[in-house]
Amino acid sequence: MIRDANEADLDAINKIYNWTIVDNHVSFDTTPFDLPRRQLWWESREPELPCLVAEDSGRVVGVSYASWYRPKVAYRSSAETTIVLDESAWGRGIGSALLSALCDRLSETGFHRAIAIIALPNEASIALHHSLGYRSVGVLTEVGTKLDSLWDTEILEKPLARGPS
Repeated sequence: MIRDANEADLDAINKIYNWTIVDNHVSFDTTPFDLPRRQLWWESREPELPCLVAEDSGRVVGVSYASWYRPKVAYRSSAETTIVLDESAWGRGIGSALLSALCDRLSETGFHRAIAIIALPNEASIALHHSLGYRSVGVLTEVGTKLDSLWDTEILEKPLARGPS
C-alpha cells in the first residue's frame, strides 16, 4: 500500500534513509538523522512537495519524496525526487510503484519535470528510473566527497504531464 507519509512515520523513515548515509555513497548526507532532526525536516516541508511511504503488512518499507530542484523561483516547475527502500523491499516492484505514485502526484499538482540525481555506481536505481520514463541527461564527475572518495552523479529527468502554471 502506498500512502501519504505522516508524522508517525518519521522513525521508520529514519531507519530506511539512514542506511544510505553510513558506510556507503548512495546519499551525500554524512550524518545520520536522529528523530529531532527528522522532525525539523518534516516541519520545514512545503505542502506542494509530496512525501509518500510504502507499507508491507503494516510496516513502512519505503519512502519517496520531492524537494525543490533548485532554490530559485524560476525552477519551481521542477522537483527533485528521492526514493529509498528497506532491504526487504528490494526487487519486489515496490520501488517502481512508489516512485511512479510520486511522479503522478507531482504531475497532478502542476509540476513539469521530475529530476533524479543518483550517486554512481548505482545500476539498480538507474534501471528503476529508466523503467519509469526518466532519461539520462548527463554525468557530473567527482562532485561529491564521501568515505574518502570522490563520487560522480548521474542526472535524469522525466517530463510530467503538466506545464508551468
